[in-house]
Amino acid sequence: MKKILLTFLVATSLLSCKKSSEEKKPELSINYKKIELDNGLDVVFHVDKSDPVVAVELMVHVGSAREIEGRTGFAHLFEHLLFLESENLGKGGLDKMSARIGGSGANGSTSRDRTNYLQTVPKDGLEKMIWAEADKLGWFINTVTDPVLAKEKQVVKNEKRQSVDNRPYGHNQYVIGKNLYPKNHPYNWQVIGSLEDLQNATLEDVKTFFRKWYVPNNATLVLSGDIDIEQATKWVHKYFEEIPKGTEEIPAIEKKPGKVDEIKSLYYEDNFARVPQLTMAWPTVAQYDADSYALEVLTQYLSDGKSAPLNQILVDDLKLTSNTTMYNYASEIAGETHLIIRAFNGTKLDAVKTGIEQAFAKFEAEGISEKDLNRIKAGQETRFYSSLSSVLGKGTKLASYNTYTGNPGFVTQDINNTLAVTTDDVMRVYNKYIKSKNYVATSFVPRNSADLALQGAVLADVVEEKIVIGAEEKFDPKIAATYTKTPSSFDRSIEPAFGEAPSLSVPEVYESSLDNGLKIYGIENDEVPLVRFNITIDGGQLLESMDKLGVANLTADLLNKGTKNKTVQELEEAIQELGASIYVYSDVENITLTGTTLSKNYDKTLALAQEILLEPRFDEKEFDLLKKATISNLRQQEASPNSVARNAYNELIYGKDNIRSKNILGSLASVEKITIEDLKAFYNNYISPSVTKMLVVGDISKDKVTASLASLNNNWAAKEVIIPEYKTPDTPTKPTVYFYDIPNAKQSVLQFGAPALAATDKDFYAASVMNYILGGGGFASRLTQELREGKGYTYGIRSRFSGTKAKGAFTISSGVRSNVTLESAQLVKKILEEYPTTFSDKDLETTKSFLIKSNARAFETSRAKLNMLSNISDYGWSADYVKDRENTVNNMTKAQIKTLANKYVNPNKMIWLVVGDAETQLDRMKELGYGEPVLLNERQKKIKK
Repeated sequence: MKKILLTFLVATSLLSCKKSSEEKKPELSINYKKIELDNGLDVVFHVDKSDPVVAVELMVHVGSAREIEGRTGFAHLFEHLLFLESENLGKGGLDKMSARIGGSGANGSTSRDRTNYLQTVPKDGLEKMIWAEADKLGWFINTVTDPVLAKEKQVVKNEKRQSVDNRPYGHNQYVIGKNLYPKNHPYNWQVIGSLEDLQNATLEDVKTFFRKWYVPNNATLVLSGDIDIEQATKWVHKYFEEIPKGTEEIPAIEKKPGKVDEIKSLYYEDNFARVPQLTMAWPTVAQYDADSYALEVLTQYLSDGKSAPLNQILVDDLKLTSNTTMYNYASEIAGETHLIIRAFNGTKLDAVKTGIEQAFAKFEAEGISEKDLNRIKAGQETRFYSSLSSVLGKGTKLASYNTYTGNPGFVTQDINNTLAVTTDDVMRVYNKYIKSKNYVATSFVPRNSADLALQGAVLADVVEEKIVIGAEEKFDPKIAATYTKTPSSFDRSIEPAFGEAPSLSVPEVYESSLDNGLKIYGIENDEVPLVRFNITIDGGQLLESMDKLGVANLTADLLNKGTKNKTVQELEEAIQELGASIYVYSDVENITLTGTTLSKNYDKTLALAQEILLEPRFDEKEFDLLKKATISNLRQQEASPNSVARNAYNELIYGKDNIRSKNILGSLASVEKITIEDLKAFYNNYISPSVTKMLVVGDISKDKVTASLASLNNNWAAKEVIIPEYKTPDTPTKPTVYFYDIPNAKQSVLQFGAPALAATDKDFYAASVMNYILGGGGFASRLTQELREGKGYTYGIRSRFSGTKAKGAFTISSGVRSNVTLESAQLVKKILEEYPTTFSDKDLETTKSFLIKSNARAFETSRAKLNMLSNISDYGWSADYVKDRENTVNNMTKAQIKTLANKYVNPNKMIWLVVGDAETQLDRMKELGYGEPVLLNERQKKIKK
């Protein structure tokens, strides 16, 4: 039977704060109970009854560090494979079940050191999830066949193309890993592995890897949420206990730091980079090492905020960049500290390196003050609570601590270690790991700009994939595996029944308003001592003129840069000392100030928010820096396939004369023309309480919120603001293929769609229901099942309706392997053509089951509650609009689905945009049958490698 290792008081509260009689300081912890089964499986339970949901997480102590050279990428490959099939769930079983039970979508991730599988489900699906997770460990590996492996190799390759090969600076971490760690070090290779290693993996390789590492004695199961521990324990024993322990002992992982015997400087001409980037990486210590906590403080102090030495020198004095990034990347075996500077266009990186040396000298001379140390620590408490705002967040913390330390309650020690860091510790780790120590430097520069790299840098060895039509092996993943079923003491093919269905509990919403017109919407929630609020001002980009595009964005950015009575540095420090965050940003329809704070610091945080809104500084120097940063960002977007696709698609959907088609940043020409007087005029004319709402969620009452806004009411005078309306064009009457050339693109970015519906349209939600099986339902959707699971063309594909108060678009988006661009478009076309007539009774049942059951977790997090308030305030919906949506779902018929599909997702009335390599893919797109493709930019010169 089980043995109880550690038991903490299990209560409905998620946290306990105990006061030590000696220190009189609150001690933060997560309540949990941990047991170990005879086969070695660790199981951790945490009770939180605030929402009728449960997070289920299985964490296996295997990442890329457990691989061997030449067989890299296996751990990540398994993260994919375990979702596909198991003996008792069948093909696509976990994803199909997730849709039926209203789950968040079974997901996972792989790091250097672990692989986790996680999902949040309504509490009535808990036994089903325990059954399914057990099937992964004990009844899975027989279902992996050569065709299944071949297909999933292509999916993983597409993920690498999307996240590495087709992205600016994507190969940077690869170059660092190869040079920071010796060849035999398990951090020498990347988690995703190499395309060659993945292709060479055999079925026997895969099965050997699974049998060694995917065993109960190398795994942790966490159940977190609205659970009955006694009942959950019985289920865990029933489904997991007969899985045998691994036959091999799992070796302990030894710490093994990186090794750089001499400074290494490498460069690479990046096809997708438009500005040069310098990265410096030093070998440091593993996670939870005493020095790792001081390194966290050091890197934040050196690079975060106006007072950071790196920013003072490189941004303010030398004006070489708009920001600096430095962080400590600590893993289980070793750690590394990175400093990244993305310089302005044409900047030589030697000048950047000189500036870094000046900043380090400044730090050596001045050190870090107690005040700065305390403001950095203040953010730790807020981030701790924020990470626990969902049962999934709590479950992941418990699983991680148990995996790496054997103690799920290590959170208390973790936080205490952070709070114990002193100013002497910060200087000590700087001297120990950074000052005059060897490092790896990488210079990633635009193509044909090797002269910008550090002097003396040598060319990095990066393997680029060649685009070859028909290069991939053929496979049929639908071929069923033949095998002898793994025995069990009971019939595991019978899916457990649902538990008692949770009732839908809609948060209580309060509304109020101020005399100056500002409207208030709020939800009280005391699960964690946090308050989140948004002050949203209608207008945004819609209020700009066509010749001054980017004014709203720059105005929002400049509001973050100090107030009349506080410099940028003073404002940042005032916010940080409260452990709070305040940020102003612009989008198409709004300018929003968003804030997060501990409840006890709400009044002080709101006072700072008011100061930002009503007393802007309009600092000329900061304005100039923001313009340079925006121009640099725009240059970078020019070569990012995803950014190019987004901007080109918006223009095709809305038309060049509609401001909704324009980049929120503006254009290179428009931003150059904008003056600070333009920003002042925008602020004076359009920032008004008459078009403003405040959304508040958290541990604060309606009365306190209303009372706290008295000053804002008295000091913020209303003015009339008229927001222009831009008519969205009608749906095209015929299809057209458009192509944007990005030479050597490893993927083609697809954006297919047409103008469709506003969020306020009577058909909007019904159309979203129709879209669930088409492309809105993740792995339950046909687009994913056909293009990813059936063909291996893509890592991901989705479709959605994006309307707001104005009519938005229906859009299908994906990144696909370059050499199947045409085939992907043809398959999408076929799916769209067949969808109205092939939508089945089972499809309707799955749609209804997911959309109804998923409401149990619809309002769990503060972010979800803020989104609910946004919908209510933006669209005039009732506080219980979710119940109206339930009625829509319950009454939906196949005939309605057919009508909606024919009306809104007709492939013969769509824009078909491809952003990719014209030399190999442009002419092929004629075969889609929609005429000659329209090339949107000049044909680019082929890049020779």
